[in-house]
Amino acid sequence: VWKDILNYPKYHRLSLHTQLALRTGAVLFIISVVVYFITEKNLAQLSDKLSFSNRILNTIFMAITPRTAGLITFPYTDLSAAGLAFTVILMFIGGTPGSTAGGVKTTTIGLLTIQSFATLRGQRDTTFAHRRFTQENIYRALTLLFVALFILLVSILVLAETQDLPEHDSLAYVTFEAVAAFGTTGISLGITTNLNLLGQLIIMFLMFVGRVGIYTVMFSILNASTAAKNYRYPEESVLIG
Repeated sequence: VWKDILNYPKYHRLSLHTQLALRTGAVLFIISVVVYFITEKNLAQLSDKLSFSNRILNTIFMAITPRTAGLITFPYTDLSAAGLAFTVILMFIGGTPGSTAGGVKTTTIGLLTIQSFATLRGQRDTTFAHRRFTQENIYRALTLLFVALFILLVSILVLAETQDLPEHDSLAYVTFEAVAAFGTTGISLGITTNLNLLGQLIIMFLMFVGRVGIYTVMFSILNASTAAKNYRYPEESVLIG
């Protein structure tokens, strides 16, 4: 992305990846600022500690950090339930491929969003910026999203069963902790130090998968082979939805 931006004055062209990454990131940033302004009312809970302008800056800063910036300016335990829920969504999305970010990545969400609109409108191809996404791109994005959700759901289930959690909102705490680890965000609601050995191993695994990448980890574990078969089965459809 940076290479495309720096070379733009010379070539006047941006790749499809760069355009998708920049536009998805911009949309996520704008939506995040608006949602946090609504859910936190410009951080009204900190009005006795911060000025109005500082609360605006903190809201804008908070709209970026959950997608793996790794920095916080106040405890996330001060957020509303809606604010915490939206933060979980941002941590799950993460940053852009090629960075040190975790999560499923912005381009995955952007591609699948465009694909969903195309499918609902009855379009055969998934297009963006006068280009058509390859079917392999779409399949990989769908697989990545499914595997990420599966790993997180299993991790949350095991953590909820094996850890000593707060009596109130225990599911919210463990969900936030697991997704924060997967997104490599450095954010926590404060239960990290109370995890037992199994819980620590799960969090470490989620951080590793989120940072290295699901495809890299799964291909290594499953020893995936790309050898092509010399036959194909007959095609048939099933009912969906």
